[in-house]
Order: sequence, then C-alpha cells, then structure tokens
Amino acid sequence: MIDAVLPERVPLFDIGANLTNRSFASDLDAVLARAFAAGVTRIAVTGASAEASHAALVLARTRPNKLWSTAGVHPHVAAGFDDDTEAVLRECLADPQCVAVGECGLDYDRDYSPRADQRRAFARQLALAIELQRPVFLHERAAHDDFVAMLREHRGALGAVVVHCFTGTGAELEAYLGLDTHIGITGWICDERRGHHLRELVPRIPAGRLMIETDAPYLLPRDLRPQPKNRRNEPGMLPHVAREVADAAGKSLATLAAETTATACAFFRLAS
Repeated sequence: MIDAVLPERVPLFDIGANLTNRSFASDLDAVLARAFAAGVTRIAVTGASAEASHAALVLARTRPNKLWSTAGVHPHVAAGFDDDTEAVLRECLADPQCVAVGECGLDYDRDYSPRADQRRAFARQLALAIELQRPVFLHERAAHDDFVAMLREHRGALGAVVVHCFTGTGAELEAYLGLDTHIGITGWICDERRGHHLRELVPRIPAGRLMIETDAPYLLPRDLRPQPKNRRNEPGMLPHVAREVADAAGKSLATLAAETTATACAFFRLAS
C-alpha cells in the first residue's frame, strides 16, 4: 500500500467501487481509512442490483461529502428486473446521496441473464435516467454493437453518461466518444497481458471526458507491489492507477488527478 500513496496529495475521485461486496464486510472501515489516507477523498459506491443499490445508499449516508451511491441493475442480474426493482431504484434516486443510474448495460461475455432480458432492463434504466435527468453509469462487455445501437437511440434525451471500466479497442473508443460519453479507466491499464493497449488510447480521451476508478474489489492492478495477500482491490489503490493513466496521457500525476476529479464532480453534479 505504500506504493499507492499519492505524494502530491491532490484529491482523487474513485467513480466506481463495489464497497457493498461481501469481501469488504469485515474491514470496510479500515478500507475507507486507507483510501482517505492515500488521497482518495471521494468515492461513488456502485449499485448493481436492487439490494446492492439500497445498501450502497445506506453506506453513502454514513459519510456525506465523501461517499455517494448509484442505483442500477447489472446485466448479470437483468432477468429479475421488474416493477418492484424499478421502484427500489426510484426510491434510491430520490435521495441526493444517490447520484447516477447504473450500473446498467449489456454483457454478452457470460450471458448470466438472457440477452433479451438484458436489453429490456437496459432500456428501462435508460428511460428512468431520461425521466429523472440523471447521469448514467454504463457497463458493456462483448456486446458493443447492440450496446451502441441502444445508446445511440436514446442519446439525444440522455444527460451525461460514462462507459465505466473501458477495456475496448480504438474503434470502440471512437464510437463512444462520438456519442459524447465519458470514459472510465481502471487498473486494467496495468495488465501487461491484456491492458497495455489502453496506454495508446488514453491520449485520445479529452481531459473533460476521462475519469478513473478501481472497480474494487475487482481488477487489482497486476503490477502493484507488494501484491495484497487477499488479492483484493480497494479504493486506496487508485493512486497507482492514476500514475499509470497520467504516464500514458503524458501528464503529471497532479494534473491528471486534478482533471479527473473535476470531471467526476461535474459528471455527478457535485461541488468541486
């Protein structure tokens, strides 16, 4: 964790951390303390189901001005999306600590939910974001064509959107930027096997569209030393990701931190 500390002390904003995941159940207070000590002063806690969205909001309320939440249904569990689910999301989004719709989108990599159900749940959440005029936190994996088609259909009525945890190709990036989306970059960029192509793509992302995230407890940076014994990622490791993104962008860490934090605050409509 020493390697992850941000020396310039420029505050960072982790736009996506799954802090209601059971892997944090026993030591969440310590996890948050490490994050704040490392300079990660703001975290958006991801809601990926009705239950997780409610839990994320409950957690966010415990630390106003440091934690916020999102409310959505991940495509993995889209088959269960019904009117009761939407009612929970609406209730969460009525609270000012809940700042975006999502995580929602399409994931054809494993098809934990039938693709038709994924598209149905995604469409309903886009409609909800349009009705409430809230930002949208998006997920896409192995579903680019359908995802872009649905996003393009609704884009004119939507507000700000972010394609979270972008890991795709240059052509996919250009398609997203052409739809005026924000782009979230995670520790995937630190993976020499699969993620180093992102180093060539990061400079193409305008400063006002780039944000950073851990997606904790997933996507532990492979080049982090020492590696934690539990192999768990956490928000306190965001400075490590920020360094890699800053290097790829040809910017100082302080500049990258300031830009991405300002962008995230504007995206979630928070005071900077």
